[in-house]
Amino acid sequence: MKITVSRLPYLLQISRSGGVLAAADAMRLTPSAVSQQLSRLETEVGVPLVERSPRGVSPTAAGRELIELAENVEREVNEAALRVAAASQLPSGRVRLGAFQSFISAVLAPALPRWKDELAGVQLEVVEAEQVELVRALRAADVDLIVTERDDSMKPVALGPEIREITLMYDPWLLVVPAGTQAALGVVELERLQVPWLELDGAAGGVSAVRRVRRGLSDSETSPHRYAGYHAALAMIAAGEGATLMPQLALQGELPSGVETHELPGLGFRRISLCYRESRRPNPALRAAINFVRGFVAAGDEAGEGAEAQG
Repeated sequence: MKITVSRLPYLLQISRSGGVLAAADAMRLTPSAVSQQLSRLETEVGVPLVERSPRGVSPTAAGRELIELAENVEREVNEAALRVAAASQLPSGRVRLGAFQSFISAVLAPALPRWKDELAGVQLEVVEAEQVELVRALRAADVDLIVTERDDSMKPVALGPEIREITLMYDPWLLVVPAGTQAALGVVELERLQVPWLELDGAAGGVSAVRRVRRGLSDSETSPHRYAGYHAALAMIAAGEGATLMPQLALQGELPSGVETHELPGLGFRRISLCYRESRRPNPALRAAINFVRGFVAAGDEAGEGAEAQG
């Protein structure tokens, strides 16, 4: 038995309309055309599919089986049409996103599997660079989005009239010291810190935060060592060579042996923002990327708050 699937809608409409004439009217065909398709379908299956009476037609047992099949086919076709329409509206294209190391490793990289599921048509290119380079690249249109950082006490830097900034999160600064430094004190006090402060490279994100905190201290000793990256700072702190401030994102995972961190009032936060060029021409891929990053960061913040509340 071979059933021509294209003939099933005729049987389905006859069943729904209660007769060939009404089905023909609904399908905007002649009664002869509808009756002919029904007859050919009955020939294919080898048994009658409807019973005719003065009151109209009613399906036979075989007819009911085929009507159920026709309804399933109709539903599958409609659902496929919806999926195709939705797929045609999904954003596509390339988005180049520049960011700094701690944001890439702690926030962006864990989000990539979800990106591939939700933005399958958008090709993401991630670029790690210093903030000065990222801003220059955004202005030159070498990247589409950048993630920036600054101590929250600082005023925002004017990036240009066409560049928009969206605050993503506030990342708390933590005091990072050699393990055991504060053991004899009980309560950690910056005024009584027993190790010198490491020097930071001028391009490091924590420069402003450390300067702000040290301005409030009556006396603070400076270490002869200077660092630009957090990994180097952690290694020197583990060796007992000094202390510094680091953002919480940079301290995800297991810390090196010999390092301890402390949350203290007054250390403040670093503001992490998403910057992009505003254009008159709509860019669905860029807009989808912006919404994705904002949504993923917001979901992470809510999850963290929930975990703290349960703890």
